[in-house]
Amino acid sequence: MAAMQNDPNKILIETIKRLLRRGATPNLRKIVNRSHAADLSIVFLSVSRPNQQNLFEMIADIEQKGALLSELDESTFLGLVDGIPVDELVKIFEHMPTDDIADLLGRLPDEMSRSILSKMEKEDSEEVEDLLSYGDQTAGGIMVPEFIALKDDTTVKEAIESLQKEHQDVEMPFYLYVVDEYGKLVGVISLRQLVVTPPSSRLKDFMSTDVFSVQTHTDQEEVAEIVARYDILAVPVVDDSNTLVGIVTVDDVIDIFKKEATEDMLKMVGVGEGFIETQSVLRSSKRRLPWLLAGCLGGIASSYVLNFFGASLASFTLLAPFIPVVMGMGGNIGAQSSTIVVRGLATGSLNIVDIWSVIFKELFIGLILGVVYGLVIGIVAQFQYSAISLAISVGLGVLASMSIAGFIGSLVPMVFARLNIDPAVATSPFMSTTVDVISVFFYFTIATKLMGM
Repeated sequence: MAAMQNDPNKILIETIKRLLRRGATPNLRKIVNRSHAADLSIVFLSVSRPNQQNLFEMIADIEQKGALLSELDESTFLGLVDGIPVDELVKIFEHMPTDDIADLLGRLPDEMSRSILSKMEKEDSEEVEDLLSYGDQTAGGIMVPEFIALKDDTTVKEAIESLQKEHQDVEMPFYLYVVDEYGKLVGVISLRQLVVTPPSSRLKDFMSTDVFSVQTHTDQEEVAEIVARYDILAVPVVDDSNTLVGIVTVDDVIDIFKKEATEDMLKMVGVGEGFIETQSVLRSSKRRLPWLLAGCLGGIASSYVLNFFGASLASFTLLAPFIPVVMGMGGNIGAQSSTIVVRGLATGSLNIVDIWSVIFKELFIGLILGVVYGLVIGIVAQFQYSAISLAISVGLGVLASMSIAGFIGSLVPMVFARLNIDPAVATSPFMSTTVDVISVFFYFTIATKLMGM
């Protein structure tokens, strides 16, 4: 409770809401202009559309307005810009990094995007159009076209003078990229190396030629993995001829990880891959409808299985109370196995070439856990009903359910990955219903044999 009370964002939201109710515009103006854009973006999720417009108009710094727009989720952004004149948007965009402009324009209707581009300065609009020509989720689409690139025969003294005069507004000045006379990437130098090297030294004499780079068409997840694996603050982006065209910075990588993690979580629980918090009831329902089809079909299949064993269930009703626990234990371990595998594939710690070792590992884990919990639940059944055949049936049912669930939970995402299908989509609805049907089938099959029904 204390943590909630001390949450800065919660305090900011409640304060702004209270001031909005009172109409305390001077106080609101002070708070809004002192708050970080990232904090304001959270506030905007909690206030009405008219209040969003009012708060946005209170921001005095045009760069702060641009930063806020880039922090907003797509639904809030589209609702907010709907009330902002195009000319004002153009002024805001002209004070933003071109990669952020391209990202925001990609969210807008084509006609509105073209109108904004036509009113921007020619140099800026050309840079933005170049970024928009690349795929949304590629290195080219998220790169920053402003970077420090110097010729390999430049001296340290000349490089420092260039930094002071020509590259003051570069977003990531920690790396200096070295290019040859044709603009092709040949090396990289850290800012620290530059300032501790004698002024007369040439860049080519001490630059590192082992440069981690990506191409414009490289997927953004692969870019993020490279930055994370090698602990670098930025990665250069080159075209097919190895000409340096931009850089992807660590702040963009953090956004990638956050976005991809969110998408995977949403897909794994079967609600699509877009942000749903601010979507309408109808749109959210349409997103979830197809994903629940697997659960519906699984439920129908389960009813047929139960009907098939109807005589067994009618003659020995004590089987019924243990159906939920048999299905539940299988579903739980299946969800664990699939989550572990999906995460491993996403982070690169698992590889699809290891498919059988991964599957058999999860199968044996399920087997071991099934033995443990099968014994526990079987003992409970024996203690409760004093029927050894029922206890053994329940115990073996749990064992079969958990073993098979571990197998299926690891098999399905690995197979999807082998087929170049996002494994996250194959987890929750598909896997859980499959495990439920198989668990019920094995439970009743075992009980029918052991209890002579």
